[in-house]
Amino acid sequence: MGRGQKSGPGSPKFQHNSSKSEGTEFNMRFAINVICEDRPGMLRDIAGVVASREANIVYTHQFVLERGINRGCASVYMEIDGLVEGLVEELSSLASIHEVTVHQPFDKIYGSRVIIIGGGAQVAQAAVGAVSEADRHNLRGERISIDTIPLVGEGPIADAVSAVSRLHRASILILAGALMGGRITEEVRKLQEEGIPVVALKMAGSVPRQADLVVTDPIQAGTFAVMHVAKTAVFDINRVKGMEF
Repeated sequence: MGRGQKSGPGSPKFQHNSSKSEGTEFNMRFAINVICEDRPGMLRDIAGVVASREANIVYTHQFVLERGINRGCASVYMEIDGLVEGLVEELSSLASIHEVTVHQPFDKIYGSRVIIIGGGAQVAQAAVGAVSEADRHNLRGERISIDTIPLVGEGPIADAVSAVSRLHRASILILAGALMGGRITEEVRKLQEEGIPVVALKMAGSVPRQADLVVTDPIQAGTFAVMHVAKTAVFDINRVKGMEF
């Protein structure tokens, strides 16, 4: 439904993309996606409705849609712990909201995220190992996704490492390059303090001395990282911490 459009009589303004039927009450984590007017206070209004039902917002993001029939509207995504009973209906009754849908949360769809940062060739090879290993576990019902970005320079790489702790569901970082140190090493240390382990290729610079695990082969580095994240694997990076392979 486009910006400014309203649903007519008998035409529901919302839909459930969930196995639960409309109006069913269940205590679990679920997600809603709200298409609404892009105006000040919209996030406050939506959060207020959720809070009034004593549900807890555990994750949210929003952005302005740049394409499609809802171009110019805001998309507000929330993952919520609590009761879905009546929530969609109440949100849909707000004049500035065009559509509300219910979904599975991202951890059920995309799962844990393995992040790979560094030089293009090394990142590509690490991704080959990570994707191949993730495929093995995802076929068994897990959800592991791989995110990569090739970057050059201490500043851009350090900024990217710093941002990993702010990424939803980020579980482990692979640094794939030929030379990394300085500010990158400091950001690696901070990331480890946040509980995110770091796998590094064997390279020049101080990053390998700070990393939890150093691996010579980029394909094997990707494999190790996914094995650590996977629930169906027996590999634990903490048991080989500080070692090189």
